[in-house]
Amino acid sequence: MKIDTSRKIVRTCLSITLYVLLVVLTGYMLPSRTGAFKYHFEQGKPWHYELLTADRDFPVYKSEAQLQKEREQALADYVPYFNVQSDAATVQTNAVLRGGKAADIDKETTDYLSFRLRSIYTRGVASASDMEMLEKNGYEKIKVVDEQHVAATRQRENLYTPRTAYDAIMANAPGNTERVLRELDLNLYLIPNLTYDASASDKARESLLAAVSLTEGMVQQGQRIIDKGEIVSEHTYRLLNSMRIAAEDKSADPGAGMLARAGNILLVVCFVLMLVLYLASFRPALFDNFKNNLFFCTLIALICTCAWIVRRYTTLSIYLVPIAWIPVLIRVFYDSRTGFFIHLVTTLIIAMTVSAPMEFVILNLMAGLVAVSSLRDMTQRAQLARAAAFIFLTYSIVYTIFVLASTGSFEAVDPWSYLYFAINGILVLLAYGLIYICERLFGFISAITLVELTNVNSNLMLRFAEQAPGTFQHSLQVSNLATEAAKKIGANTLLVRTGALYHDIGKLSCPQNFTENQADGNNPLTAMSEAEAAQTIISHVSEGVRMARKHHLPAVIINFIESHHGTSKVRYFYNTYVNKHPGEPVDERLFTYPGPKPSSKEAVILMMADAVEARSRSLSQYTEESISQMVEQMVAAQIADGQFSEARLSFYDMETVKAVFKEKLIQMNHHRIAYPELKNKPAKS
Repeated sequence: MKIDTSRKIVRTCLSITLYVLLVVLTGYMLPSRTGAFKYHFEQGKPWHYELLTADRDFPVYKSEAQLQKEREQALADYVPYFNVQSDAATVQTNAVLRGGKAADIDKETTDYLSFRLRSIYTRGVASASDMEMLEKNGYEKIKVVDEQHVAATRQRENLYTPRTAYDAIMANAPGNTERVLRELDLNLYLIPNLTYDASASDKARESLLAAVSLTEGMVQQGQRIIDKGEIVSEHTYRLLNSMRIAAEDKSADPGAGMLARAGNILLVVCFVLMLVLYLASFRPALFDNFKNNLFFCTLIALICTCAWIVRRYTTLSIYLVPIAWIPVLIRVFYDSRTGFFIHLVTTLIIAMTVSAPMEFVILNLMAGLVAVSSLRDMTQRAQLARAAAFIFLTYSIVYTIFVLASTGSFEAVDPWSYLYFAINGILVLLAYGLIYICERLFGFISAITLVELTNVNSNLMLRFAEQAPGTFQHSLQVSNLATEAAKKIGANTLLVRTGALYHDIGKLSCPQNFTENQADGNNPLTAMSEAEAAQTIISHVSEGVRMARKHHLPAVIINFIESHHGTSKVRYFYNTYVNKHPGEPVDERLFTYPGPKPSSKEAVILMMADAVEARSRSLSQYTEESISQMVEQMVAAQIADGQFSEARLSFYDMETVKAVFKEKLIQMNHHRIAYPELKNKPAKS
């Protein structure tokens, strides 16, 4: 008991740590500070507050588009800077004349070479990469700074590269001079004398940009800005944004900033604490499972991160973020109430970052309600498509109503909003792929997967029916019994149906060892000792687990295979052995299934259904009394053996399940009417 308690404490601490990390992450994504400007506004949307006037003088800041245009105009005068080596012509001429191949150069060639090199280096030689950079950026001029820090402007078209300099020398060479020059390997000596100065160029660029003013004009104190119901135009948006900047500058002290951020984080703490209290109070089984808490926190963090990226790095609408993923995914794997509650918490957190929080909260809460209401047990893809359509319609209708209620006019409706809602609905469809990813990452199982697994035409099921027909029919009967019982007590019918189909799959490894598959009456177990026969029977559990993993069955289905006999004994061989060896000690482990015991309603129902269905096949007569007595005896024996000690099943549920079993077994084994034989042939008409 101490070990279990300590493990529970560790799991709880790990889960709490997850929620603390969630608070830290979402707190980081909140706006860095909150100034004195408390209004939320968005261009093209109506102003929801009363008349607003300027409470102080403040400058009007230019829009980003206007600033970008003026910066581009300022950079039209930008000229990159290059440093020049003034004596490059003399240095390179001497280098050529000192070369090993210059011993027999005549005076004419020497004079021509000296003249051409002086002419070329006077205009300037730049590297091919620098010339390519100038052409790519459209720079027609450069500033050349000499050793005395004197700058001079040169045209790009007058500059040379080493290659064009070599061509110019050779193209104008007189007489036999060209042949002599080619032998000198001039390309090795024509090096650039102009070097790009990145530092000076960047300073020149920054100076031009700094000259562009961020503001234009002033707003006087008391000047009217906007009144309630008016649409925030581009000009009004600039005024409001300028007023916000001025308000935040006025309150921009470290203490106010820290208190504002602390207040925002405390709000997030309250929201997350609401979620933790809900899970701990109303869904303790979910909260005790670390994997569930990891899934919840990951999903909330994913949606909040998407919203943060959209708000901070794009100009797109916040309604492009598929917040409805949360109620959809959690409804698929859990329940509607949990899905909507987590959706509510996520919506409130994101609402702290948007410009119109009231509108955002109302629209998303309505969309979340529709999402959880339209998805009960999602067993078909069409259900998700229908839910996405309902979400789109909800967004569109509630948005239109909200705008009309705020402004009283259809003119304030933004047509682009409907496009955003449509894209949001399309993104909701991608949740189908996310369901598969979540199943793989977290080991969950959805109704869609369960429906796929119940397909008796799958390769594994067809092989099961062909090679172990008796066991297959037994599994079908157990599935029917368990499904009806689960339906009566509110358990997961689809889950127990699937688990029942696969619970005896291990018998495929050696089907002839089990009586239901022995058509000729030959039983290989009779040649074995009781212990060997018991181990052979017990092995179908481990073989079933092996086959399930080989075919990538979900962990929850494997649990049905492991627990459908619990830790019970193979009674036939155990009793036979004890009767043959009276008074002798018995190693009960040889006759006992390894377990574990069933720990869920569905697993308990399967264990009961498996036992009563198998036992019903050995009844000598099928009457209401014999079947009722058999069901009572089998279930009582399992209870006495402690097989249901780890499952939460009430006495009422137990009685309901037994009643269902009795009714179904009677229906399955009722006698048919005997058909009379035809003794006389009918007369022909």
